[in-house]
Amino acid sequence: MISGRTIDIAPSILSADFSRLGEQIEAVKRGGATILHFDVMDGHFVPNLTVGLPVLKSLARATELPIDAHLMISEPGRYAQQFVEAGAKMVSVHVEADAHLHRTLAAIKAAGAQAGVVVNPATSLESLSDVLQFADYVLVMSVNPGFGGQKFIDASVEKVSRLRNMIRERKLTTRIEIDGGIDQENIAAVVAAGAEIIVAGSAIFGASDPEAAVKDLRAAAAH
Repeated sequence: MISGRTIDIAPSILSADFSRLGEQIEAVKRGGATILHFDVMDGHFVPNLTVGLPVLKSLARATELPIDAHLMISEPGRYAQQFVEAGAKMVSVHVEADAHLHRTLAAIKAAGAQAGVVVNPATSLESLSDVLQFADYVLVMSVNPGFGGQKFIDASVEKVSRLRNMIRERKLTTRIEIDGGIDQENIAAVVAAGAEIIVAGSAIFGASDPEAAVKDLRAAAAH
């Protein structure tokens, strides 16, 4: 809890060692991780291919941590509900990829999960103007989606701050998630700006001790 806000640390399994996935998930849970971030890429909306429904279904059976599925795919409305049925407790879709965003968010909620909207670094927050009230959370991308290990885009801090003001002005309870290049050096700044769900991949699974890395991130967030 920081300034009355719950801060969730969400390790991104895209950066994990899949040959030791169960072991690494247990390690980050011991370290204080509260969500698992699950990146889905289709090689079309973003230039990479990753895991999908079968892996998520297996993962949901193997952990009690809520799974946050980030759909970096074309036509996410066709698949979003299936990710909830597979075990995701949170599902987010890109504003850039869905022409029927309200319908998709409503379908995610109807299936029993929290619904999120994602904005890329070059996407204006104005694109959220008519959908913000329907989202449980907004994911601000602080790198261009498609690959792990990228450098944090510094302008993202100010973007999170502006989004927090939008949410406050509208008297909404929408939470802010941030993903991309988060580490011990910048986590305090994004939390101070208003981010509450912190996705980290390389900073956790790239460390020799993922459990300690989660603890260190949480400690750095409070400074």
